[in-house]
Amino acid sequence: MTSSSPSTQTSPLRLAVLLLAAGEGSRLGTYPKALLCKDGQTLLQRFSSAIQEFSPIEYLVVTGFHAEAIHSELTKLNALLACPIKAIQNPIPERGQPSSVRLGLESLHGNFDVLLIALSDQPEVGAKEVQELLDEYDKRESGQEIILPVVKGRRGNPVLFSRKAVMDVLASPDMVCRKYMDIHPDLVRLMATSNEAFITDVDTPEDIHRHNLSLLSF
Repeated sequence: MTSSSPSTQTSPLRLAVLLLAAGEGSRLGTYPKALLCKDGQTLLQRFSSAIQEFSPIEYLVVTGFHAEAIHSELTKLNALLACPIKAIQNPIPERGQPSSVRLGLESLHGNFDVLLIALSDQPEVGAKEVQELLDEYDKRESGQEIILPVVKGRRGNPVLFSRKAVMDVLASPDMVCRKYMDIHPDLVRLMATSNEAFITDVDTPEDIHRHNLSLLSF
């Protein structure tokens, strides 16, 4: 499934983006999944280029195990992108994704309306999927603060959080987004979709072959 540009105009919502890229990629032989290549571009570059269409007021990437290599790629990208990316290094990436999410939330400074939390290893997520989430946010009912894509009963990513939800998470020192959603299911609007881009990621060498990816030399 291939992502395409959104057919609607850029959302008037002030968008912040938090991309998680701190993993070790242990099942790929400790390779940074954000630097896998598709059609001549890294996954990091493909997602970052797509997100430019929404003019984010803040864009953070949390790095960890492969910080040096990813920061080098970010330096190249920032010379080309209108909305620059800020890198935040997780000093304890071995504590897993929740620690990166928390660090990313604490590092936000922009006056955003909504926050997109995305993963760096989803090769099919692009502008089409981001627009789908924003469109669903516009349809939300009173009290719904989070848009969670669901494909064939499976929770997907990225996930969209209102500023209120982010502030509520930050108000509790040990809280992270997944735990917050589990505690407050009434705040979550489930976006049922057939778009498998939301549940497609890369974990194994077989996934690399399946999605026509290649390794970047660095």
